[in-house]
Amino acid sequence: MSGIPVRQVALIGFGEFGGIFGRDLAAAGISVAMFDVLLRAEPSRAPMLAKASNANVRACDSLDEAIRGADLVISAVTASAAAGAAKEAASALSGGQTYLDINSVSPKTKREIARILEPSKAIFVEAAVMAPVSPQRLKVPMLLGGADTATVAARLRSIGMNATPISDRIGVASAVKMCRSVIIKGIEALTVESLFAARRYGAEKEVLASLAATYPHMGWDGPLPDYLISRVAEHGRRRASEMREAAETLWDIGLEPLTALATAERQDWLVQEMTERKISVRPGEPFSWQQLADAIGKASPGEEKPLARGSKSSG
Repeated sequence: MSGIPVRQVALIGFGEFGGIFGRDLAAAGISVAMFDVLLRAEPSRAPMLAKASNANVRACDSLDEAIRGADLVISAVTASAAAGAAKEAASALSGGQTYLDINSVSPKTKREIARILEPSKAIFVEAAVMAPVSPQRLKVPMLLGGADTATVAARLRSIGMNATPISDRIGVASAVKMCRSVIIKGIEALTVESLFAARRYGAEKEVLASLAATYPHMGWDGPLPDYLISRVAEHGRRRASEMREAAETLWDIGLEPLTALATAERQDWLVQEMTERKISVRPGEPFSWQQLADAIGKASPGEEKPLARGSKSSG
């Protein structure tokens, strides 16, 4: 099977990941179809159709239509929608097709998806995307898990993807992703909290100098603070959702996810503060964490705006 070429790909979800993968695969000469739930809503349908057309991707009005005839089906939806997408796809899948789930969800959710798809006889492989999809795009490193990972990895590499099999068990690759995210997203949240507070106290120069001296190779005296905080500003909701999946990963082995849940709250906090002030950050545009901190720190007349909102339920 490793020698069978991938000629047709179906994308479930056409957001950031799906849009980039679809455009790059189509540019490589592969036939790409996509379905996104936003096609079902009138306000979002026209922009989604235009996005697909610009990427040379065929937009489909149903998941069944997108999957029909595809060699490879890639699920790139939100974390909360991953299992639901698999349930909807299950009836349309058949033996010989490969279902690649690249969503950032817990090992338990990946195993649930495998059970959902088992009757279809399609090959299920979990993928953990290990870096931001931009700027590496199709070459973003992915770890694969499942019984057929070596074969699937070879097929993915043949179409320009950077896939490495690490386990024949579902859940190991996603565990790597979730445990790594506790650190990566945690650093982002810590940076927001520390530097926004330091800015309010007029102490950020000294804080950054101290961090640079302690960790001289990380770039605290360079672009690192802007990069870390921009990731939250651009993708905080999605990253908070991923951290709640990381929390589920920890709960499942009996470890209370104190840090993961706090990280999710701080990521959500920044996005909420930006939403209330109608502040938006677009990828690729100049970004200054100081300007963002100042904009959020401004209180309404006569109001002292707290830096944090206090404890609230994480759901």
